[in-house]
Amino acid sequence: MTINEWPILERPREKLLSRGASALSDAELLAIFLRTGTRGKTALDLARELLARFDGLRGLLEATQEDVCSAPGVGSAKYAQLQAGIALTERFLLHDLDRGETLLDPAKTRRFLKSRLRGYQQEVFACLFLDNQHRVIKFEELFQGTIDGASVYPREVVKKALALNAAAVILAHNHPSGLAEPSQADLRITEKIKSALLLVDIRVLDHMIVGDGEVLSFAESGIL
Repeated sequence: MTINEWPILERPREKLLSRGASALSDAELLAIFLRTGTRGKTALDLARELLARFDGLRGLLEATQEDVCSAPGVGSAKYAQLQAGIALTERFLLHDLDRGETLLDPAKTRRFLKSRLRGYQQEVFACLFLDNQHRVIKFEELFQGTIDGASVYPREVVKKALALNAAAVILAHNHPSGLAEPSQADLRITEKIKSALLLVDIRVLDHMIVGDGEVLSFAESGIL
């Protein structure tokens, strides 16, 4: 039986329109993106197989093009649809921060940083540069390293902040291990950057570590 033969309110698209996206499972949401299945399989069947094959939604969305396209029923067109969905989400979150509004919502900052940094297999160090009213000027990934750490140079952070005429910054990096706990190296580099920026009257408002399921804030934890 095809999805079009199902009762209307059981079809993923119609269910979303009538009850909202929160009422749908990961497989149902994915089926809407896939749009079509394959011979003998509905889009929902295909979605369930993909989630099982890649151990859930995150595994699927972080898989390489080669791995995704090797799955039965998935070609480059469906892979492109999934990547477009990811890009739209990231751009929406970035646009939300880029509108020049004062950045006072830690939850919004967490959502954005998690979307940008959680999927990397190596450590990435980034900065949100803010003006004197804490409005976002720019987000930039500055340093990349191995899974064991990134080489971070305070002078480069200062240089970039001055070039953007920033008055404050929020530091951020990911932990590929998944644990959002600060290491001694994290604490040391935070102090070095904070001291370097204070020499040019730029404040470090926070340092956030993006783990697997959480984002730790130095400011909220009393570390900064």
